[in-house]
Amino acid sequence: MSGLSRLWKREWPLHLMLLPAIGLVLIFSYVPMAGIIMAFQKYVPNKGFGSPFIGLKNFQLLMEYPDIGRIFFNTVYIAVMKIVAGLFVPITIAILLNELRREWIKRTFQTLVYLPHFMSWVLLSGILVDVLSPSSGVLNQLLGIFGIKPIFFLGDNAWFPYVMVGSDVWKEFGFGTIVYLAALTGINPSLYEAAEIDGAGRWKQTFHVTLPGMMPIIVLMLTLNIGNVLNAGFEQIFNLYSPPVYESADIIDTFVYRMGVQQAQFGFATAVGLLKSIVSFIFISLSYVMAYRLANYRIF
Repeated sequence: MSGLSRLWKREWPLHLMLLPAIGLVLIFSYVPMAGIIMAFQKYVPNKGFGSPFIGLKNFQLLMEYPDIGRIFFNTVYIAVMKIVAGLFVPITIAILLNELRREWIKRTFQTLVYLPHFMSWVLLSGILVDVLSPSSGVLNQLLGIFGIKPIFFLGDNAWFPYVMVGSDVWKEFGFGTIVYLAALTGINPSLYEAAEIDGAGRWKQTFHVTLPGMMPIIVLMLTLNIGNVLNAGFEQIFNLYSPPVYESADIIDTFVYRMGVQQAQFGFATAVGLLKSIVSFIFISLSYVMAYRLANYRIF
């Protein structure tokens, strides 16, 4: 039996296990791509893909849309803040957890901060609405103790983007901490011993041993997150925003939803989504190139 035959005999069950996942990707990710044609049509539902072609007219309307600049700015602004905060907070928590010597305290805290990751934004949005309510919310009641007037966190354009970033970090930082805790386990303990012999305290050990040891995974996660710069979190914002905060909350995905689903401008909404996909593909490609050059990370 040849080496290739032995390899296939050993690995065919693994390929068989992949078939359902491949089927789902084909059905829900590749087959719907036929709908891209709608971006170049004046799409009429009863005519389907037989609707009249209008070339790049939908893209022209997109560029002329009065609020499109603000929508793109909101998307990038919120997404970049989420990327930065989503790196800083898990790194900090991972370092603090690594300093704990009582294992049961560490495991208990890890479990508690992981839990929000597994909850949907539909559920969490209800919790946030109650907590941040200007009339009965716990946070505003606490602020009232210090004489601060109630703040309408979910109805004020000045506050809404930061509430989105803060709530996203709260939901995801526990799960993101796993990656950095794994990176910490790969640091050679002898480096800490040598630093301690040289007189370095815990702070100096953190800055001169821990952070440099984590730097490859930090660079990797940062570069990979560049591909998400146009993904500001549709599910989160859709469940929490309202017309009064469209100025600071409206992002590309919520705009596509309103244009396509609520106003039935299918061709225009498809054009917006296609443009976003093209730009995202460019960013993702660049992020993988940077990940390979800066962190020696590659898929194949």
